[in-house]
Amino acid sequence: MKISEEAIQLRKLSQQFAYTSIQMHESIGRKIGLSGTDHKYLGFLVQKGSMTAGELAVITGLTTGAVTGLIDRFEKKKLVRRQPDKDDRRKIIIVPDNARIAQLIIPQYQDFQDNTDQLFASFSPEELKTLEKYFRSALEIMNTKIEKIKS
Repeated sequence: MKISEEAIQLRKLSQQFAYTSIQMHESIGRKIGLSGTDHKYLGFLVQKGSMTAGELAVITGLTTGAVTGLIDRFEKKKLVRRQPDKDDRRKIIIVPDNARIAQLIIPQYQDFQDNTDQLFASFSPEELKTLEKYFRSALEIMNTKIEKIKS
């Protein structure tokens, strides 16, 4: 399949966006005392809520050993706590301290979020639908790739 020069340029721009996103998150992570990946993994806990270490391992793709280290680092910073499961004492639930996490992270992102909101507001409803189509389709492609790698 031959793609146009414009499509090639968009692919390169998309790659540059991904790389710059990694750099930004790494910078923010370091500023708040975490690595960029740890700071993004913390986002999984904020989004999904309390879960076991095994569930976090599945979501992140990390080994259970790596997740234990991750949780230890979060716990040391008082961003999460380990809590025994009420129904199964063998299980430990990882509970994020959302207020403390927000206090740490929101100041680092507020200007970025405001600028992103302003950028989206500059697009027409039709353009926003095109952007939405791109992001949904790109996410589907990435999730398919992740599942293919896992199997």
